[in-house]
Amino acid sequence: MKRSIIIILIGALCISYNVNAQTYLGAGNDNGVTISSSSEVSNPDWQGPASASNTFSGDGMKVDYLECSRFLTQASLGFEESHIQDVLSMGFSGWIDDQISKPYEYVTPELDWIWEAVKDSAAAAGQDVSEWFRSNWVEFNYAWWELNMQNEDILRHRVAAALSEILVISKNSDLRQYGDGLASYYDLLLEHAFGNYNELLYDVTLNPMMGFYLSHLNNPKTIPSENISPDENYAREIMQLFTIGLYELNPDGTRQLSGGDPIPTYDQDDIKEFAKVFTGLGVSGGIPNPYNNDGPYFGRGLFTANTVDPMIMYENWHEPGVKYLLNNDQTPNNATGLQDIAYAVNHLCNHPNVGPFIGYRLIQRLVKSNPSPAYVSRITNVWNNNGSGERGDLGAVVKAILLDEEARDCEYQTLWQSSKLKEPMMRYMQFARAVDKSNPNNFFWNVNYRFKEEALQDILYAPSVFNFFTVDYTPVGHIDKQNLVAPEFKIHDSRSSIGYLNNVDRWVDAQYGQILYTWEGQIMENTEVVFVNTDWRALASDPEALINRIDEIFINGKLSDNTRNIIRDALNKIESDSWYDHLEYRVEFALYLALISPDFAIQK
Repeated sequence: MKRSIIIILIGALCISYNVNAQTYLGAGNDNGVTISSSSEVSNPDWQGPASASNTFSGDGMKVDYLECSRFLTQASLGFEESHIQDVLSMGFSGWIDDQISKPYEYVTPELDWIWEAVKDSAAAAGQDVSEWFRSNWVEFNYAWWELNMQNEDILRHRVAAALSEILVISKNSDLRQYGDGLASYYDLLLEHAFGNYNELLYDVTLNPMMGFYLSHLNNPKTIPSENISPDENYAREIMQLFTIGLYELNPDGTRQLSGGDPIPTYDQDDIKEFAKVFTGLGVSGGIPNPYNNDGPYFGRGLFTANTVDPMIMYENWHEPGVKYLLNNDQTPNNATGLQDIAYAVNHLCNHPNVGPFIGYRLIQRLVKSNPSPAYVSRITNVWNNNGSGERGDLGAVVKAILLDEEARDCEYQTLWQSSKLKEPMMRYMQFARAVDKSNPNNFFWNVNYRFKEEALQDILYAPSVFNFFTVDYTPVGHIDKQNLVAPEFKIHDSRSSIGYLNNVDRWVDAQYGQILYTWEGQIMENTEVVFVNTDWRALASDPEALINRIDEIFINGKLSDNTRNIIRDALNKIESDSWYDHLEYRVEFALYLALISPDFAIQK
């Protein structure tokens, strides 16, 4: 972005315009306006002179560009210059349609070749890999980052990541052993990201990773003589967290009241009935391994099991008979186990709560922490009918969320209440995707362990089924007093805030900036991904140009005067010296100060 320093002599300023044709002047509304000045400042580091005409033409303001940058902050995990140009070319609505129709890439193929590469390297280094029969969370992380540093289906991955924080499984459990299962679950979210929520929830219910995590894998029918009854965990969470929540809702997300009290959506008896539905599911079989090659049977554990394909129904272990659901509904008599599950999932997905309940959570993940009831109501209307009579169309819902007036209109951008704290992973991803990176093997693997330990977040690593934070969490203080919520502050504390700063310092280091790294140093060479600062360094001779570019890419043109002054003062103190490359250090300090600033951390 070119800096304009213009000194205009009043006597030399000549303006002519038709009052009836123009109601304001400037910002591009310069029809019929002629401007001259005594001089036009230039700088060899600028693309052109600071022309006097820029005061009215709007050249250099880049309003559309900055709005596209802001839009992509909401609509992606991270983006590059090419993606901004795509949005500028297609417009917001057209770009969303293009993303929905764009072919998408799964994590599983990335995992497969990475797993083979790791095994081959370990064998070449003299390690015995004869009992290495499946990948784990480390290789899953490598594959997820490898894909998300290069993919073009960036909106789909943004939605999949949001869904992963609603339909939670976590490798912060024994699931860490099953890299293939983790990849398959994330791929399931990718596949359904713009599909129908009913179909997504049915497939999630049958996924063996979810079955293990919420314990309806190998869930038996009632056997009174052995004091066995169905596990109630999934039955509870599919209602509480995945569909209808604890209380009856209005379409705008507010609670319905009776006598001044909220109305519960279900009770313990309902949980017991739904628990009967989710019985009889077991793994579909095993995978090649050196230990146990038995076929499928009910009760088989995950260790050598197929964690990729859906669970299958073992009818002898499914609870027979009718199950009594909500609002006097019931499953059909003599239904099979899978028919019971399909009926119950459909029953829940048609509850009027689902639109405001899930819609609210998607708004929080993509746009803002405190959507107005009117915003939630508009999204509920789209959830209930996508315009073609379909209910639960996630593609239509996501599009409505991102194009809503509270996501796009300028007036909301000026309100601090209309914002959210970016999750640590979102800040990390935005930086890592935007900047040039280098690896001799062209690998973009990342174990992400250090960041997870220090900043408390990693993909599919929530501490519980309630995610990294609950949707109604609010920190004590000003936000709480305003009766607002700020979920992400749950993992923003004295430890994680400093941990994030330390990670930023490693990313932008002028000499050794390390963005991504692996644990394969003993068996492979050149696995780290380093920051290439060449383009940024080219701007650094003019601190204002460097600051402006950082503002455009990372802060969407909303860098505050206070933060700008802090960065400018720091950069001006780093002068040319024979002992160090002052331009590299300017880049390091400018990026560091910007990435740890509240301007970058808060999304508006």
